[in-house]
Amino acid sequence: MERIQAAIQKAKEHRSSVGTAGAPQVRQAKPLARDRSSAPRVPGPIWPELKPFDPDPAVMRANRIVSYDRSDPAHATFDMMRTKALRMMRENGWTSLGVTSPTAACGKTTVSLNLAFSLAHQPDTRTVLMDIDLRRPAVAHHIGLTEPQSMASVLQGTRELTENFVRYGETLAIGTSTRGVRSASEILQHSSTGRMLTAVKAQFRPDVIIYDLPPMLVNDDVMAFLPHVDCVLLVAAAERSRLDEIDKCEQDLAEQTNVLGVILNKCRYPGEEYGYY
Repeated sequence: MERIQAAIQKAKEHRSSVGTAGAPQVRQAKPLARDRSSAPRVPGPIWPELKPFDPDPAVMRANRIVSYDRSDPAHATFDMMRTKALRMMRENGWTSLGVTSPTAACGKTTVSLNLAFSLAHQPDTRTVLMDIDLRRPAVAHHIGLTEPQSMASVLQGTRELTENFVRYGETLAIGTSTRGVRSASEILQHSSTGRMLTAVKAQFRPDVIIYDLPPMLVNDDVMAFLPHVDCVLLVAAAERSRLDEIDKCEQDLAEQTNVLGVILNKCRYPGEEYGYY
């Protein structure tokens, strides 16, 4: 992680030397009119109406959702990510977190799910995870959910929230899709999307909303949705994501929202410090 952050910083300094100012990692946007209290919100009226869902542990292990049952020591990494993200979000009064990547196959959905299930272990924090990668949704597959669901229909206002969300325990609600749509950008930019996201917040009253977003450099879907996001995590893949791709994505994100950080995924070298586990 230190290496990739150092490389990104070096690229920023190079841009500055040629007259282009580098984008800060965390940019303070205009003041947000939000409750900045760290106290948990009262659960929204929709929670009891959601269908309970208990994933198959074998499916979760196969898809590397290590924070589900915590049998894999790697869950500690996501617990640390959860704690850091929660602290920063609460300090700034943010509730919505987007997770994206430069290109496909970087592991953004795996990161989103691990972060969501890590948050689910916090009894005083209610989390909503929404699959906003409308073209290639993957959350349902990763958790073994086979019932037909459509996040696109939810955002268009043609499908009820109770039909498209399931509940894990008392602290995590998951909204998914089981098939992609071609008109994703148009749906995400439509005014109905803003109205439905407002309805989600009103009905769920979550402490944290995680949006599993599409990859940034494939189409304009992420840029279309960013106005609805308080902050974002960028997931890069070791031996796959190029430095210029990461740098470009970080710049574009920092111009529109707050960047919590860059996550280096698929790194095969854990470091000597992990010998404790």
